[in-house]
Amino acid sequence: MVFASCSPSEEELMSAGMAKMDTQSWSEAITYFDKLLEDNPSNSQALNAKGVALFQLENYKEAIPVFSSAIDADSASYKPYFNRGNSNLELKNFKAAVSDYNMANRLDPAQTDIYYNRGLALLGLEEYEDALFDFDAALQVNPNQALVHFNRGKAQLGNNDPGGAMESLTNAVNLDGKNAAAYYLLGVTRMSALGEKKEGCADLKMALSLGYTEAKTWIDDFCE
Repeated sequence: MVFASCSPSEEELMSAGMAKMDTQSWSEAITYFDKLLEDNPSNSQALNAKGVALFQLENYKEAIPVFSSAIDADSASYKPYFNRGNSNLELKNFKAAVSDYNMANRLDPAQTDIYYNRGLALLGLEEYEDALFDFDAALQVNPNQALVHFNRGKAQLGNNDPGGAMESLTNAVNLDGKNAAAYYLLGVTRMSALGEKKEGCADLKMALSLGYTEAKTWIDDFCE
């Protein structure tokens, strides 16, 4: 991008950084945001965008204080809370993630992505009932989300509901026939909870064919 003056404005630097984000040039985007933040360290939009770029580079730990600075600069926006929650989720800081998602949800209840991500954090905390509530909320918005059905099934297994889990996991593989982990859980649940050996072995063999190597132990022990 060519700048009109020797010293580009905040708007020009922000625009240049976002253009780099659009092409997934994360490190170059950060360079523009850093230039902007040198002049105005409390620009919440630039701080949030820099945090997102760091997140995309998988620098989750480094992204968290950047999102915290964005929150300090503008505590009314749900975005830095949501994004900090995502960083905490990646780092398995599940309790902190739930807290961030709760705040994001309070600030903007219409943002439905929050439900699924908070459900994942609650699943990590083994708070299965609350996780199910969030997965159900996500599915009300769009029932054709294979990963939501898959994680809903995991929560149901944690909640000692193998029948419900079977339904969710079946939905998951019907929507995404390449979800090896869903086939594996289906097979294990069929065999261990329902005694359906033939069907369970078929699911486990499908999981193995899709690259889920943990299925081999079950197949060797119970299906040969």
